[in-house]
Amino acid sequence: MKHLEDLYTLIKGKGKKVSVALGEDAHTLEALAKGISEDLFSAVIFARKSVLQAEAKRHDIDLSMFDTIWVSDELEAIEKSVKAVREGRANVLMKGSCSSANYLRGILNKEWGLLPEGKLLSHALLMDIPLYHKLLMASDGGVILKPSLENKVQQINYCVDLANKLGIENPKVAIITAVETVSLKMQATIDAAAIAQMYRRGQIKNCIVDGPLAMDLAVSKEAAKIKHVDSLVAGDADIIIFPDIETGNAVGKAFTHLCNTISGGILIGPDAPCVLASRGDSIETKFFSIVFAIAVSK
Repeated sequence: MKHLEDLYTLIKGKGKKVSVALGEDAHTLEALAKGISEDLFSAVIFARKSVLQAEAKRHDIDLSMFDTIWVSDELEAIEKSVKAVREGRANVLMKGSCSSANYLRGILNKEWGLLPEGKLLSHALLMDIPLYHKLLMASDGGVILKPSLENKVQQINYCVDLANKLGIENPKVAIITAVETVSLKMQATIDAAAIAQMYRRGQIKNCIVDGPLAMDLAVSKEAAKIKHVDSLVAGDADIIIFPDIETGNAVGKAFTHLCNTISGGILIGPDAPCVLASRGDSIETKFFSIVFAIAVSK
């Protein structure tokens, strides 16, 4: 797949539903309305009646296209929206105007949350980069500060599963570091080499893994040629795994603001995909985050 719009064919007319925790801001409502109008999904919004009606009136948004369930406060909205997904009444969870901290607490709640015991909570970003020849998935620029080697293996398995659900078989995975050689002074390169060896020994399946690879090698065959790096992944990565959150966050934002990249991001690890969009994200980013989540949902 080359563009995020290509995901429409996976979800159009499938009748999947988004459960929105405190969906009271215009950007969230407009992102939902776009998908509903194109028959990509439906939505149930948990919100405070007076706040939602005032926001809809202010931005001329027709609330009749949504299912609405009135709540008294943020915490009630989060609990009820999470339970709607847990109980199978919706396929995907989405953060609206509620705080990220409370939203995550809801997902992690041991009684009615969505993350199974022992599972890792991580983040995946799917990017449509004008200068790249296909969609590029990245993890983790949003949740895990400094993933361990074990975390990185889990992230690979999560992302490979997502890629398979998008119709990408045997995806190519690049383990990103600052350099493409192993340095005993750089733990990220040691982790990358260990992961690559795990792949070669058949411990990581259904994909092709290489590392350590610098970012230029992951996305540029020309860079690989110049540096004399022979790799099946170089210049053709489907998935990139970052060494830490600083790298992932910086690269994602650089692509967005300098390369006109559009993207969608989701939390991975819970029993259902969860959209954790920032209140400052554009309508487009929120919309494609929902599309990504719906495309990989059960």
